[in-house]
Amino acid sequence: MTRSVSLRLRVNGVPLERSIPPNRILLDLLREDLNLTGTKRGCDLGTCGCCTVLLDGVPTLSCLTLAKLVEGTEVTTVEGLGEHGELTALQRAFVERGATQCGFCTPGFLMTATALLRDHPTVSRKEIQEALSGNLCRCTGYVKIIEAVEAASRSGASPSLP
Repeated sequence: MTRSVSLRLRVNGVPLERSIPPNRILLDLLREDLNLTGTKRGCDLGTCGCCTVLLDGVPTLSCLTLAKLVEGTEVTTVEGLGEHGELTALQRAFVERGATQCGFCTPGFLMTATALLRDHPTVSRKEIQEALSGNLCRCTGYVKIIEAVEAASRSGASPSLP
């Protein structure tokens, strides 16, 4: 019989308390327990970046993170971006430049780029490429994604997080 562990955290600004199996990964907690399906399951190996969330503001692969280790933290998923249902400047740039393609990798790219632009509002193409190097896309060839992040950087709208 597997014992449960108690977990307290904030997800997208909302305080939560859950009883979870000790081997539960953060990705499953988000998708299955909290129905936050924007965070995608890709490789389950930490190589594609589809499952990237912000853990206390730091891009983190949720498929490699035990949920019990996020006790007391703030987790931000793609659903937590923007305010009052409005898109962020970065999300708008993705839409306007067609950077979403099939959309499967988009949440991971958005989370990584949000942290980048929050910490470095004005970034070069090379800095964007380096920051996004852990996120894979099988559709776009990255050009539109990089252009969208550049446009958001030029807009001067710094991302805000819950």
